[in-house]
Amino acid sequence: MELDERKMKILKAVIQNYLETGEPVGSRTISKYTDLSLSSATIRNEMSDLEEMGLIIQPHTSAGRIPTDKGYRLYVDELMEEKKGTMSDQQLLIERVDRLELLLKNMAKTLANNTNYATLVTAPKSKDNSVKFIQLSKVDETKVLAVVMMNGNVVKNTVIDTAETVDEQIIVKMNLLLNSFLTGLSADEMNLALIKRLKTEAGEYSPMVESVLETISGMITDEGSGPQIYTSGATNIFKYPELADGERASGLIGAFEEKDALNELVVNSMGGGNHDINIYIGDENANEKMKDCSVVTANYELGDGMQGIIGIVGPKRMDYEKVVGTLRTLMAQLDEIYKRN
Repeated sequence: MELDERKMKILKAVIQNYLETGEPVGSRTISKYTDLSLSSATIRNEMSDLEEMGLIIQPHTSAGRIPTDKGYRLYVDELMEEKKGTMSDQQLLIERVDRLELLLKNMAKTLANNTNYATLVTAPKSKDNSVKFIQLSKVDETKVLAVVMMNGNVVKNTVIDTAETVDEQIIVKMNLLLNSFLTGLSADEMNLALIKRLKTEAGEYSPMVESVLETISGMITDEGSGPQIYTSGATNIFKYPELADGERASGLIGAFEEKDALNELVVNSMGGGNHDINIYIGDENANEKMKDCSVVTANYELGDGMQGIIGIVGPKRMDYEKVVGTLRTLMAQLDEIYKRN
């Protein structure tokens, strides 16, 4: 939908004022927010046109107007176009840490404190689930530790009980065999013919090969399940009167605590490239309990193909410009830390 310049300015003024106050906006207020030098009567006529277009509504007789989901969508689309490629000048205190879990928790907490909305961050997953490296190490005479690293530096290990005594020479041979056959392959590429050849080469140690393959299969299965999700700032919801009434707030807090509900939100946001930002307003949200909210999501990357989702949940009158700028700044900082060092 395209609006003439005057209507667009009035719509923006309604939305920006409502973002700040949470109160319906009248024509007299709009006359102070625009550079059009229009009378209140003219503004009222324009607002009536915007109401007929479904972009604003009058919640109560003789009250001012508030934006509809359709109005927010038009505003957000124009904002995203105007701000394309730009970043906020705020500095987020995200630093590289050795433990990924700590980084993700810090990200969620920092975003919640910075925006005053509820936030979530998913643990990253690799787009490529191929084998990067396999290392067998002797634990004792009949036990071997198998460590498998997948692309994206996802690591899993298992202890294998061997029927026969294993010496270091056998360990070296098995490491060479497993890596030469499996490195660079995904689970789909490990067909029966390849596995049969690998077991034949392993001879009496083929049970060890089977255990390694089971470990790899388990890692692929784990990757296919829902990601670990870190949340923060759920109680920020109570700061916004339109979300703070008992039943609505309870439903939102419950959705933020339910893994299935959060996975639904995450799945709805997946598929974009790195730095893609998506905004879901009201009924655009897949989760029924978030129909009174806006959800802004972004795809982030930590290098080596490891990608995850950042989500910010707030009222429909959230400060979209600040949220989008904050996410772009954060992702640029992650790029600096993880991809250029």
